[in-house]
Amino acid sequence: MATTGRLISRERLTARRLAVTLAVLLLAVAGLLIVAVSVGSESVRLAAIFKIIFAKLSGQVAEVTPEQQIIIARIRLPRALMATVVGSALAVAGAAYQALLKNPLADPGVLGVSSGAAIGAIVATVFAESLPLSRPLAAFAGAVMTIAFVYAMGQSRQGGSSERLVLAGVITNALLSSVVIFLVTTAAGARQRGVISWLIGDMSAETSLLPLVSLFVLAGIVAIYANARGLNLLMVGEADAVALGVEVKRVKLMVYVAASLITGAAVAVSGAIGFVGLIIPHAVRLVGGSDNRLVIPASALAGSGFLLLADTLARTVIAPRELNIGVITALIGAPVFIYLLRRTS
Repeated sequence: MATTGRLISRERLTARRLAVTLAVLLLAVAGLLIVAVSVGSESVRLAAIFKIIFAKLSGQVAEVTPEQQIIIARIRLPRALMATVVGSALAVAGAAYQALLKNPLADPGVLGVSSGAAIGAIVATVFAESLPLSRPLAAFAGAVMTIAFVYAMGQSRQGGSSERLVLAGVITNALLSSVVIFLVTTAAGARQRGVISWLIGDMSAETSLLPLVSLFVLAGIVAIYANARGLNLLMVGEADAVALGVEVKRVKLMVYVAASLITGAAVAVSGAIGFVGLIIPHAVRLVGGSDNRLVIPASALAGSGFLLLADTLARTVIAPRELNIGVITALIGAPVFIYLLRRTS
């Protein structure tokens, strides 16, 4: 109950505060997107970048060199947009799981959902690579089965508790991580190296799936946001939520499925990037309060900005070589996780 008390803010959310907060975050994401596209081993002027983006949107031909066209339109821009979509997905999934489980330590990585999605994606890569959409669909199936298993493991005769569910998630994650290592070890040659690089976090591997993944993530975020009021009341307690007219089973099912959908979609194209779903919702609650009508859209934008920044650092900090983006998010997220663990204990 104490944890629930910390998750719920008494500050009233107004339409003006919601609009101002989202506008500020949107501007920040736009700025980081420009920086991400601009920065790299090859310098491209801002004017040329805007010409290329405008030409891509309008279907015209940009008056830039072929090299600049390839660098921006085929490499940096798709990668930056992928970071934007994946960051939104992981941050909103974390916010949804934390609200459902009433535990600030819940996120797709801690609960094992990312590992379950990774197993589905690896199995699809190894055994059904030629089938279209096999990887995102398999990752979604892996995520759904994992969260269903964790939920079942977290139940007892007295019902489920958030601590028991998180513990079940941690154990499941350890088990699934072993399965991931086994699958990676059995993969051969170049495929093994590709799978390892993807697992640690890679925004450039599957940019052709960007439109499809964006559609999945948008649908999932809309579904979760549509249940934001129900999540607010569930954070107070299921009995109170039922008394106030919330269809608890429907809300839980929709949010679990939607959060698993966007986690699976994100993992399928970027690997199991950790800590985004843990630290972003906390940062949003710290600044803007705990009303999920604010936390969910603000987490989507803040997650986009965070992963854009992390990917830019991964590309440039040891240039011309690159770090996997999961290394950057882990360096930032691990100290935050330890802080939260000590605080909640």
